[in-house]
Amino acid sequence: MNPLLFYYLSLALAVPLGEKNHIHHQHKRAPNADPVADPQPVPQPQPIAAPSPETVYVTNIVMMDQFDDTATSTTALDSTPTSTSTDTPNFSIQLVNKNLQSEASPSSTDSSPTTTPESTTESTTVSVTTSEIASSSTANSETAQSTAQSNNSSGSYSGAKGITYSPYSNSGQCKSSSEIASDMEKLSEFTLIRVYAPDCNVISALLDSLSSNQQIFAGLFYLDSIQSDAELLATQVKSSSRGWDAIYAVAVGNEWVNSGTYSADTVVGAVSKGRSILQSLGYTGKVVTVDTVPAYQNNPTLCDASDFAAVNQHAFWNGNIAPENSGKFISDSIDSMSSLCNKDVLICETGWPTQGQTFGSLGVPGKSQQSEAIQSIISAVGDKVILFTTYNDLWKQPGSYGVEQYWGLF
Repeated sequence: MNPLLFYYLSLALAVPLGEKNHIHHQHKRAPNADPVADPQPVPQPQPIAAPSPETVYVTNIVMMDQFDDTATSTTALDSTPTSTSTDTPNFSIQLVNKNLQSEASPSSTDSSPTTTPESTTESTTVSVTTSEIASSSTANSETAQSTAQSNNSSGSYSGAKGITYSPYSNSGQCKSSSEIASDMEKLSEFTLIRVYAPDCNVISALLDSLSSNQQIFAGLFYLDSIQSDAELLATQVKSSSRGWDAIYAVAVGNEWVNSGTYSADTVVGAVSKGRSILQSLGYTGKVVTVDTVPAYQNNPTLCDASDFAAVNQHAFWNGNIAPENSGKFISDSIDSMSSLCNKDVLICETGWPTQGQTFGSLGVPGKSQQSEAIQSIISAVGDKVILFTTYNDLWKQPGSYGVEQYWGLF
């Protein structure tokens, strides 16, 4: 690309272009987030010259290869990687037509829980190279919404032990009990449903919807609210005739060590505290903390704290595992964890994204890749894995490789 053109476009922006840390496993809305919060003031973009009479502003630019210097950049809408010339890198610019602001209405399909206010301007996304600027449709977000729950509505995942589920709509608001019940109709083949927290009255909704041979893998997501969340969990469980028997296990935290949120010692203490609180509320079942294989390997005390080794493991994030070899990768991970902890091992998340950028050499997002990975995993170790996840989570942020929203199986 022409260096001078890129220089002036960069000056028009106040957006960093080099985020590399992914935010995977951020499975719950921000604490105390208000899905209908009042919009905050939006910084006024700086104008640049445009060939038309209308005033046009650059508000966002994304380099398709900005996130990984070694990975092959791909687009998010196709399962086949798209090569990008190193001489003329593709990037996207979002243009705002200032003249139409007074007529535009707020979007009704916000894909994340209002950490960013909805725009009241009409925007057009254009794809830019050194030789052309071509206009594209403004309906990109609507397309993402319409495909969010249609990846594999008829696919069978028989043989997998469970699946993860989040009770949030695309906007981040809680789903109703009837909506959760409708979702559970699609998940009857799984004996285990994993949720990350007891909010949205999800435990009660699940207990009203699941069959007698299905159980819930519950979670306490925040360290500073273990007591209140455990009490909320207990209240919902005791309102059901099944009681605590319906709870397979309770996870205290999700990847707290891997994310650097807390030290291993803090997590061990939190698990002990959570177990004591739960016992006082009548629960005597299994209590664990869920983390990654490296987190357990570097901190074996996590094995001692948990009643079984509860691990999230995704072949995609290895970067050098082809989708069809995911089953062997997960199987080897289970063997490694079994030797390390000398306990039963349950993979609490495993999956493959359908959209986003390539990670490493073989981590290529796509629907066909997801299907190959999941079938490989089920064939190898289906009874020891919880698949990730039921639907695309458009309420999340895209993450550093643009994949965080697109792991849905249905």
